[in-house]
Formats: sequence, C-alpha cells, structure tokens
Amino acid sequence: MASKKIRCSFCGKEEKEVRKLVFRKDTPNEGVCICDECTMKCMGMLMQEESKAAEEKEITVSAADMRPSKIKAFLDDHVIGQDRAKVAMSVAIYNHYKRIENIHTDKDDDVQLTKGNILMMGPTGCGKTLIAQSIAKLLNVPFTVADATTLTEAGYVGEDVENIIKNLWIAAGKNIERTSKGIVCVDEIDKIATRGDKGRDVGGEGVQQALLKMIESGSVTFTPDSAKNRPQQDVIQVDTTNILFIFSGAFNNIGSIVQNRIGVSGLGFHNEPVAKTTDNDVELRRQVETIDVIKYGLIPEFMGRIPIIVTLDDLDEAALLDIMWKPKNSILRQYERLFELDNIKLTVTEDARKAIVREAIRRKSGARGLRSIIEEVMLDVMYEVPSMNGVCEVIIDEGVVLKEHAPDLRFFQNAS
Repeated sequence: MASKKIRCSFCGKEEKEVRKLVFRKDTPNEGVCICDECTMKCMGMLMQEESKAAEEKEITVSAADMRPSKIKAFLDDHVIGQDRAKVAMSVAIYNHYKRIENIHTDKDDDVQLTKGNILMMGPTGCGKTLIAQSIAKLLNVPFTVADATTLTEAGYVGEDVENIIKNLWIAAGKNIERTSKGIVCVDEIDKIATRGDKGRDVGGEGVQQALLKMIESGSVTFTPDSAKNRPQQDVIQVDTTNILFIFSGAFNNIGSIVQNRIGVSGLGFHNEPVAKTTDNDVELRRQVETIDVIKYGLIPEFMGRIPIIVTLDDLDEAALLDIMWKPKNSILRQYERLFELDNIKLTVTEDARKAIVREAIRRKSGARGLRSIIEEVMLDVMYEVPSMNGVCEVIIDEGVVLKEHAPDLRFFQNAS
C-alpha cells in the first residue's frame, strides 16, 4: 500500500514542492503540517500587525498640548541632523496651529494673526520633504507633495495649481473640513524662478501669480473628476485660509547673491569692497533674506506671502551614516526586512556603510543618493539569492561596494 503523501495543511503543496515542511503528528496516521512559504506569509502578517500597533501607540501631540520642544523631539526621532531647521520649523508649526485655535475663539480682539507659510532652502537630499512629512504625521493632518516644475498657468498644457488642493482633498479622504487644515509641500519651487527673458513665462512667473491667492487666504474650486467642460458638473470648494504651505528648493548658487548683498565698500579714496563673511556656501545660505530670494527669481508678491525662511545644511559623513540605519524606516532596515521575508540575514559591515556614504558625498546626492547606491550594490544578490537553496546570511563588505568581489554567502549546515 502506497504511503500517504504529506501536504501542507494550509496551501496543499506536497513536501517535494517546498523547501521545508514542518509537521507535528497528533496520531500515527494524521498530522498538521505547514510549509516554509506559509510560515513566511504568517510572519509577514504578524510583522504588519506589530508595525501598525506600534504606529498607533506612537506619541502624538494634540493641539491643546502642543509645544515647540515636543515637536522638535518628534522630529529628532524621524530626521537625522538639521537641528537649526527643526527648531525653526517647530516654532513655525506651533504658531500656525495656535493661530487656527485663536480663529475659533470668541475673544473680541483687533489683533489678527496672519498665516506664516514656510520656505525651506537646502541642497538636494538634505531632508526638506522628510521634515514636512514627519510634521504632517505628528499632527495627523492630510498631507500632499506637489512638484512645481509640472505646474503651468491655467489654460496651458501642464498641471493647474488647483490640482494641488484636489490632491490634498483626496489625501483627506475627500473630507473638506480635514482638507482645510492640511499641509501642502510644493517642492522644486526654485525651478519656477523668473528667467528674465521676453515673452509669457507660463511655467515661472505665471505659476507664481496663480499661487498667490491660494497660499494666502482664498477659496479653490475644482471638479472631482477633472471634467472642466461638462455642464452642470458638481464642484468642490475648499477654503485655504488654514492650509499651511511649505515650499522647498535647493536654490543653487544663491550664495553669490547673498555675498553681493553683504559685501561692504571701504571708506576713503581707495574704495575696495570688504566681504563680511567667508565664501562658505553653508554660512552664506544661513544669511539668506527675502530680498535675496526675490533677486533669485521669485516675485515680490509671492515672497510677501512666505514670511518664514528655513535653511538646511549639507549632510556630513557622520549624519549620512546615521541616516542609513538609525531611523525606524531607514533604507538598511528596509533591506533587512526584505531578506527576513526569505529567512535570510543581511549583514552590512561598517566599512561597507562608510564606502556607501563616501560615494553619496562624491555624487553630491545627499541622503536620497544612499538608496540608489545601495540598490546598485544589492542588484545582483537580490537577483541570484532567491533562486539558491540553503542561504542563511548575506554579508556586504567594502569590497562589494567597490565592486572588487561578490557578496559573501553563508549556508545552513545541512544544506545540500
């Protein structure tokens, strides 16, 4: 009599169809089995539940208990470095939501608090968008990111500025009240600086003009399905009075504009200019004022509605090393999780981390460049290892990053 084939009790696959089949016999003829594939699926489900529970337990700051120091402490857990910028952003966010609270009070006061939109300025990959995302997560408000380079003046090919608020409305679950208290981050704002040439600048000054009413206080109207020409089409109207706008951009070479402004002419017949600071780009960027941004190409009316300028610094080697593995959602932790799903341990040595950071600094790509470099390093091993049997650990050292040799693979002792 042929022996009974052993199958996974969950997916039904036979022992020969899976890598490992774990079973416990309750009786001589019957047993409950589970294969490695079903085990990994169960682990993934449990990890997702644990992650979700951890996020729900994460301390958030209510509007009634909000303090700049608590906002800064939250940012410290999610953003590495940039202490000056985090302090400035914490104060700006505190004042903004205090203003919203004051609007709904019955106090008869002639003092009207105006909205303080923010301009974040810093090199690529320094954490501008991450700070904005972290603040939105802390406050539990709708958040959306828009790319200024895709925007055009109404009536021209491109994306209308009203779509920014529409995307925020979608992020708010199509709840108008939540939308009216959300946060909008407009990235690459320096790319729409006026070019100074003749003709209509529909992607530069035209976009700035179109944003004026929106970022101050006004109503934005859009159609839910983007059908503009359909008669009797329902429209959505959102009041932007309490929506916080955060603009960000690299503003390359703005230091030269600052240098020209702070240069002071000497007295007497020998009128030689005397610089008040060094040529260090970081120091110059910290001294940026509204007039410098206007000279860069953002129109005065636009900058008049953005009273707060926050500057971020270049990330040094130590900061990039921390960014690679310290945050809860760091790139290395993500790759470790990917390998865990295949029951494999990923080890990236300290020398390998430093080599990756040095390459990111050479490319001048900041923290954003870390991912692309790690993707290049991991490409071959991510392609080959899933097809190999018995791999229990992958070791990445400096030689792998420098493409001197392949990653070191460790196998289970009983692997064939």
